[in-house]
Amino acid sequence: MDAPDIDAYMAHLGAAARAAATHMAAAPVAARDAALRALARRLRAGGDVLALANAQDLADAAAAGLAGPLADRLRLTPQGIETVAEGCEQIAAMPDPVGEIIDVRRRPSGIAVGRMRVPLGVFGMIYESRPNVTIEAASLAIKSGNACILRGGSEALQSNLALWRCVQAALGEAGLPPEAVQLVETTDRAAVGRLIAMPESVDVIIPRGGKGLIERIAAEARVPVIKHLDGNCHVYVDAEVDLDLAVRVTDNAKTQKYSPCNAAESLLVHERQARAFLPRIGAVFAAKGVEMRCCAASRAILQAVPGLRLADATERDWAEEYLAPVISVKVVASLDEAIAHVNRWGSHHTDAILTTNHPNAMRFLREVDSASVMVNASTRFADGFEYGLGAEIGISTDKFHARGPVGLEGLTSLKWIVLGQGEVRH
Repeated sequence: MDAPDIDAYMAHLGAAARAAATHMAAAPVAARDAALRALARRLRAGGDVLALANAQDLADAAAAGLAGPLADRLRLTPQGIETVAEGCEQIAAMPDPVGEIIDVRRRPSGIAVGRMRVPLGVFGMIYESRPNVTIEAASLAIKSGNACILRGGSEALQSNLALWRCVQAALGEAGLPPEAVQLVETTDRAAVGRLIAMPESVDVIIPRGGKGLIERIAAEARVPVIKHLDGNCHVYVDAEVDLDLAVRVTDNAKTQKYSPCNAAESLLVHERQARAFLPRIGAVFAAKGVEMRCCAASRAILQAVPGLRLADATERDWAEEYLAPVISVKVVASLDEAIAHVNRWGSHHTDAILTTNHPNAMRFLREVDSASVMVNASTRFADGFEYGLGAEIGISTDKFHARGPVGLEGLTSLKWIVLGQGEVRH
């Protein structure tokens, strides 16, 4: 497509999405839930077709030399298909957020004032690599009564097309407009530029991908953006801690999977536990090939661990999102220093304290300025599915309009409603 064709194509998608959003907002929850259950069934039944499409994307990615973490995100396994199918069913079983009325209060004038939860309208989703995002975005749009325009990465085009066909068939089966979920079928980057500059058709943009993509969209968008730039997640081992728990949780936070944005990238250890804890986690990381980029104090302790890959940390390491078997390590003198370090160098995504000291845990929860803050749990739990949201549209490190994993409520807004019986203002 040349530029004029892109403009016309995107305008057509936008107009169709806006019309579909009106139908979705008024659609009964029974129809929306039926579409989700049909989608789950079609995903399970379409395993062979989905696998073939994904294999083509993987082969093209290998030929293009796509980096390891991105290729890993591109892979659509049978387990991954089952997970998103379960997510559709979980969302179908959740209460309908649309039309919920909250905080109704009677005023001295006699009127009752409250707020009603309503769909946002149309959201645009721009994402890289992960084809499962196509289903997560579609399922959340359907349940929340929104329409969406999806633009996946060119490396996942065949997988996304196959998944999208399942979505459209499920919508049609339930009597809902297939245009409620649309996929941008061109890989021309000009389509992204148009999608983020159509306030007449799109109410919010949600980018999900690398820092470069999100920075570009945040800078150029003419509609609101829900975003997070990166995931430099911390694990802090406190002065009072169960060492077995600390080793187990730190290991999981870093090595359960390296590529997600909720994997731990920075490890802080209180100086009172450094000599007991660091050699133990160092041995675990040595066995798994994890490189530790250390401050002087942590390196002095870890250099005796056989087979461990060590390097001196630079200031840049404190802020780095590796998405790889690398972790920065710093020994701190106090809880105050740990909190200050997290707030200075972290990305406000997810941070955890491992401690048996309840007041310290409560201070960490209150004072760490992140979307998810955890006590004695792996950062890998920062996920919409794990939080019981069914699925997530992404993780927001913004403070408006949504923060943390964005599920159904994050795709709705509240409007004020007034209930009266003929009252007039005097």
